[in-house]
Amino acid sequence: MVKISLQLKANLENVTELTPDGEDFRCFDVQIVEKSPTNGYTYLKMLVTVPMKGSRGQANLVTKCKMCSRDSSLDILPDTISKYTIEDSNKFKSIVTFDCRGISIIDFSPRNGFKCIGIETNTKFEDINLEEKEWVDYDERQNQPVGIYDVQHQFVTTK
Repeated sequence: MVKISLQLKANLENVTELTPDGEDFRCFDVQIVEKSPTNGYTYLKMLVTVPMKGSRGQANLVTKCKMCSRDSSLDILPDTISKYTIEDSNKFKSIVTFDCRGISIIDFSPRNGFKCIGIETNTKFEDINLEEKEWVDYDERQNQPVGIYDVQHQFVTTK
């Protein structure tokens, strides 16, 4: 069992508490340890689990290697989910950790489905699209631009 944490880094302007909007972590490209190719990105939802073959357990993602037919699984660890705040701006911070059995996560593509709040006004900004690695808007209550810039990610593996 390997634990892989997704770390995020971004420059936040006049916003804080960047998180996925809902219980899903959109667009992960997973790869089975044997290097079997995948069919693109996968949506992982914490509230969606599937049974694991030959076990009483369940996982958020269960897949079978096309080369060796071995089952692999991945679970979102709910206690590891954290917000990316203004204090974290321009630093890598783990925002979620996955329990991986026979799977490696090789890429993350942030898309729409994020949310944040205005730093002084608590204005809620929802359905934020980070596909272009940045997002800009205007907080009318604060009369200032808000934005998320230079979005980067990395994975950290622990055993």
